Amino acid sequence: MMLLQKFTKDLKQEFTGYDKSSLVSDLLAGLTVTAVAIPLALAFGVGSGATAASGLITAIVAGLLISALGGAYYQISGPTGAMAAILMSIVAKYDMQGVFIATVLAGIILILAGLLHLGKLISFIPMPVITGFTSGIAVIIALGQIDNFFGVQSQGASTLEKLLSYSQLGFTPNWEAAGIGGFVVLTMLIFPKLFGTAIPASLLAIILATLGNLLYGFDVAVVGEIPTTLFLDDRLEFAGLLDFNRLTNLLAPAASIAVLAMIESLLCGATAGRMTGAPLDSNRELVAQGIGNLVVPFFGGIPATAAIARTSVAVKSGAKTRLTGIFHALGILAAMFILAPVMSKIPLAALAGVLMVVSWRMNEWATISFMVDGKFAGAIFKFIITMLCTIIFDLTTAIVVGVMIGLILQTVRFSHLRITYDEIDPNRLHDHNSSLPENGLVCYITGPIVFANTERLEGIAEKAQAYSYVYFSMRGVPDMDISGTQEFGKLIARLQAEGKEIYLCSVQEDAMEMMRRGGIYAMVGQDCVYWSVERALCHGH
Repeated sequence: MMLLQKFTKDLKQEFTGYDKSSLVSDLLAGLTVTAVAIPLALAFGVGSGATAASGLITAIVAGLLISALGGAYYQISGPTGAMAAILMSIVAKYDMQGVFIATVLAGIILILAGLLHLGKLISFIPMPVITGFTSGIAVIIALGQIDNFFGVQSQGASTLEKLLSYSQLGFTPNWEAAGIGGFVVLTMLIFPKLFGTAIPASLLAIILATLGNLLYGFDVAVVGEIPTTLFLDDRLEFAGLLDFNRLTNLLAPAASIAVLAMIESLLCGATAGRMTGAPLDSNRELVAQGIGNLVVPFFGGIPATAAIARTSVAVKSGAKTRLTGIFHALGILAAMFILAPVMSKIPLAALAGVLMVVSWRMNEWATISFMVDGKFAGAIFKFIITMLCTIIFDLTTAIVVGVMIGLILQTVRFSHLRITYDEIDPNRLHDHNSSLPENGLVCYITGPIVFANTERLEGIAEKAQAYSYVYFSMRGVPDMDISGTQEFGKLIARLQAEGKEIYLCSVQEDAMEMMRRGGIYAMVGQDCVYWSVERALCHGH
């Protein structure tokens, strides 16, 4: 109910002062995005192991629904390269009906995630992990397009199996297909540098490749029939939703789809939010993504998510409201009805060329360069492991492994304990306690005292042997766990057994609570917790 009320409020604010000029801006921005989205929708539909028609249907249905209900006016959703990468293995293993069922389940997961306010979970995934799985997906996309690009055939459910199958099946390229694919790649790379981005290079490349195919009749595979209907023949069958065993088997793929949709959509929203200054309502966006993915299989579409390329085009083209996304979807619908006969003649090699360039651009090269140039060993390790797990296993495994490695490395880093020593100068204590003997030691501890570093405390007793009292400077200890509390208590008891007086100074609140509960304050006496003495000891230190 709160999500609905906030959506209504935001919608009123979004359309306040909306006029004819705003409508024209939205319409032009939407048509601009249409031009960018059509070749990508076709390519991602084919690249996922489904059909070009599935990609178009996804861009239309999911694009319209998610734009209308999303967490920000600028989000443009549809099929994406990252989603296509994980769908290839699902299609090979469970066929299209399995993809449709997994998409419905993923939609339900996303809706629940939004209703449970889990939109902020994305912030707990480390940057190198996200970069790693993005690069892994890019590799999968590129390798998955070898067949279409070179006009060859492979077998296998996974990318690695397909690569290995070439050794048995042989690899004899169709040079006409390779020429078309190479032409598209070069056009997409060179055209924007020479002539700017007024015309989407991918659209231009596909148009020219298709014209060449129509004129010269190349011996290459083409997209095939594009239906002029929103309801494809191959769409979700209700009987599949009643098969409990199949539903159980598809839970893991559904979780992968949901996790990827969550990551891509929220990262896209965060990026576009910085561009526009309008923040994304992450929980409402998840609900919208869930609804879109819940509905699209009934039309024959594949999973959708927000796409940063189309979203950034919408923003840069002057989008004012969420009508931009709706116009983009309607534009694709009109193009499908009008241009279906031409689209059916598009060479698959041309779409493969588009995906090759998309996979290269997917890599977060600036982030990768930052990690390598800065020699951030931990970040590079997380990046490589996540990328390899994405390629070899699947997205969910990669994310779990990457996050676990990140937590372990973070624990090691945060548990570093630094201990330094200084002899006490009684002259600096004359205003506080001039009766103290001269042979005192101050022990400066910096870092949390936790299970991973308690052995560092052992050296304190040896260092303090020649002194009659010890001040523990605790201002650098933010926290202690139960193991740290227990071992610190043992250290205090040992020092007291040797006849030394113990003073605790500048103890932080969380560490203070743990020491109180662990009985350490009772051991040293509450009146021995000096704050002013600490300032005197540290003056000029």
